[in-house]
Amino acid sequence: MCIVLTVFVFFLLERPVMQMNHLLPYFAINILLSFLTLTVSGAYDVFWRYFNMRDYITCSLGVVIGQVLSSLVVLLLRWHVPMGFLALNAILALGGIVVFRLVFRHTFLILTDAGRVESRKRLLIVGAGSGCELILKEIQRSCADPEKTPPIPYDPICIVDDDPLKRNATVMGVRVAGTTEDIKPLCDKLKIDMIMFAIPSCDEENRRRILDLCSHAGRPVKIMPYLSQLLFQKDIIPQIQDIRIEDLLGREPAKFDREKVAGFLKDKVCMITGGGGSIGSEIVRQIMTYHPKKVIIVDIYENNAYDIQQELFLTYGSKIPLFVEIASVRDHAKLITLFEKYHPQIVFHAAAHKHVPLMESCPEEAVKNNIVGTFYLATLAATFQCEKFIMISTDKAVHPANVMGATKRCCEMIIQYMSQHSTNTEFITTRFGNVLGSNGSVIPLFRKQLESGKPLTVTHPKMIRYFMTIPEAVSLVLHASAMAHGGEIFVLDMGAPVRILTLAENLIAAYGKRPYFDVKIRFIGLRPGEKMEEELMTEQENKQQKTLQETENSQIFIGKQIAFDDSNFISRLYKIEQAALRNDREETLQLLKELVPDFHHEDANSFTAK
Repeated sequence: MCIVLTVFVFFLLERPVMQMNHLLPYFAINILLSFLTLTVSGAYDVFWRYFNMRDYITCSLGVVIGQVLSSLVVLLLRWHVPMGFLALNAILALGGIVVFRLVFRHTFLILTDAGRVESRKRLLIVGAGSGCELILKEIQRSCADPEKTPPIPYDPICIVDDDPLKRNATVMGVRVAGTTEDIKPLCDKLKIDMIMFAIPSCDEENRRRILDLCSHAGRPVKIMPYLSQLLFQKDIIPQIQDIRIEDLLGREPAKFDREKVAGFLKDKVCMITGGGGSIGSEIVRQIMTYHPKKVIIVDIYENNAYDIQQELFLTYGSKIPLFVEIASVRDHAKLITLFEKYHPQIVFHAAAHKHVPLMESCPEEAVKNNIVGTFYLATLAATFQCEKFIMISTDKAVHPANVMGATKRCCEMIIQYMSQHSTNTEFITTRFGNVLGSNGSVIPLFRKQLESGKPLTVTHPKMIRYFMTIPEAVSLVLHASAMAHGGEIFVLDMGAPVRILTLAENLIAAYGKRPYFDVKIRFIGLRPGEKMEEELMTEQENKQQKTLQETENSQIFIGKQIAFDDSNFISRLYKIEQAALRNDREETLQLLKELVPDFHHEDANSFTAK
């Protein structure tokens, strides 16, 4: 077409045209060389609608090189072709091939913009480094060959980066439009649909700062995993994750010695009570990675136990040494049968009633399950000479203000008592705060409320809690257990406390919505037994900080438990057991107060939203 147009222009200018016998060979050579150079330059590898600046430049180079090679052939063969004709043909070819693509992109795409917007989200990418480049390459590759690769539904609009040298630069044709402080203004100005965090090597402090800015831009946020978690042999975009609330909590990842834990668990028979629950199932998952001899899940709730069993069968195959026993820790006879059958070497006791308001109304059930069940297990562990018994406790056991916390404090006293009276079994307590995503945690409740379009319910605007993810809590429990010698209470570093209200606001923002505008927050007041703040250590334990044993893990503190009068401890346990079995709530509650002197069971002050 360009050659025909060139001939036509020459006729209009009444210029002599070359001999016809040279014109036709020139046409053939020019078309062939132009096609080859454009193919080599990659002009045909990308659909015109997805062309970017780099593609236009490479396409232009392909045209110019093709025309130069055609002209060299004319000169070498001494064909009668005017130089003006060659120059005009090159100019028209450049315009016809490059400008037409440019016009096509800016007219055709405008006319079909509605359909495009529906199928592709306008994307802002955070970070102009290698992660960003990998994402853009994947998007362009999927657009270039949609038959082989399903099109990725993102339209990269701009990039932000805090490096001043990258300002206004382009990455594969996408401009760096500002810094991370410009995320919200750019989202509003450019009508961004989604933000993608693409800095896998970012340090924790900057990661939290940037993600906080992203979450408050009112758009859904996706995150590229840490560099150590990326699988480079696979596509990157399928590994991109939705922002999680734990990304906004400001916690450093837990660090622990895997070799020490491996030496502790390898070829051991491990029993996990409550093994189908949120904490227990994660203990089972992590133990399985250390090649134990046997793993026995003990749980009264068969659905949870079945779920973790099937999950592990899918991961490792059905021949793994995994055994599931449906049993209650209240059933002493059944527990004896299990200990005789498996002879566990290590017992992780995670079974417990943990729901604070429910245990307030059913104190006798909390005593039966938490106190009596723990005593049965601990005595059997000593009788069968288990190597270690690890009890999972809670920060609610510190100055308990509710029945659940008081029963867990009593469990800690049982473990302390058994440690002082046992010679063959090491008894250990691990204490930590709330874990994200656990059964009864506030996060699943918030998510259900968000997804059902209901207001988020927060007890009090000033309520704070410590939070840790389930995997990191369990990894620290395993590390503490490996280094324990018996009699210690391990307090896990939960980081800085978090306001529940802030947690709710961040979760709403992470869903791409605006707190108080798109999603309401309703304050419902403290529930029975709830405290405004939780503590990880008692005042007496805090005074003993100087005697804490130093460890190689800065996130684990080890200290001796405070002394208590155990002269009639067993008889008092027997009394509260009998009261609970009679379902006498008043007597059970009174005996619990006597067993746990710092149990202050006053009703919490209610809060009413204005």
